[in-house]
Amino acid sequence: MLIMFPAVICVLHGYAFGLALDISTCVDIRISSADAKFAVKEVDIGLAADIGTLSRLPKIVGNFGWIKEVALSARVFGAEEALKVGFVNYVEDTKEKALEKAFDIARLLAEKSPVAVQGTKELLNHARDNKLADSLRYTGVWNSAAIQTSDVERAILSGLQKRKPTFEKL
Repeated sequence: MLIMFPAVICVLHGYAFGLALDISTCVDIRISSADAKFAVKEVDIGLAADIGTLSRLPKIVGNFGWIKEVALSARVFGAEEALKVGFVNYVEDTKEKALEKAFDIARLLAEKSPVAVQGTKELLNHARDNKLADSLRYTGVWNSAAIQTSDVERAILSGLQKRKPTFEKL
């Protein structure tokens, strides 16, 4: 059985070192409490980070010099720095407010077409890892399949009728 999650949101708080950072690089949206502390600590135990941080973090942040500095030094950095470099999407004052923000975003995404959200996520990930021409071609194929669902019709009709659309599950 294939279970698809149109978007994965994580809330980071406290200390997010090593494995916590590895896991957080796999999600779509990261929200942090203001007191969160981050580090790629593996060099302190004689290893290179090995569960994807060194592969994913450069694609998330896009600042290779900053990534090299924090990965090579194992330096601890805070939530505001994580926001500044683009690692987290939001910083909230407390863990509770960060969770509230995550649920607000989840509710907003839940109102959208699951086919469109899943497709957008898939196409963004594909574009990140592939050439422009390949991504444009893939988008055309993906949308050719997606237009076969009732979501486009439902969205247009609800707009004309000035009501929120109701979409089928994936």
